[in-house]
Amino acid sequence: MDPVAFLAITTAILVAFVTFRYSVACWIHPFGTCRKCHGKRHLPNRIGRGTHECRRCQGTGLRLRWGRHAYNFARRLYTDGTR
Repeated sequence: MDPVAFLAITTAILVAFVTFRYSVACWIHPFGTCRKCHGKRHLPNRIGRGTHECRRCQGTGLRLRWGRHAYNFARRLYTDGTR
């Protein structure tokens, strides 16, 4: 087998596997931890000792994954187009 063809086939299989695994992860666990507050829900104030809720996750500590955003968009586009 040609080394270039072998590399292309291996890369295609690897990309397909990673894509499938991420789509299953988005299906099972659609939410990940917030990157700003690291899932703690609150951030320290700049001045003083108090804390406030994270604005990015609205104090939930969770965020919707990019893959789930894409799935929701595609599903909404399909349902709006078939009505």
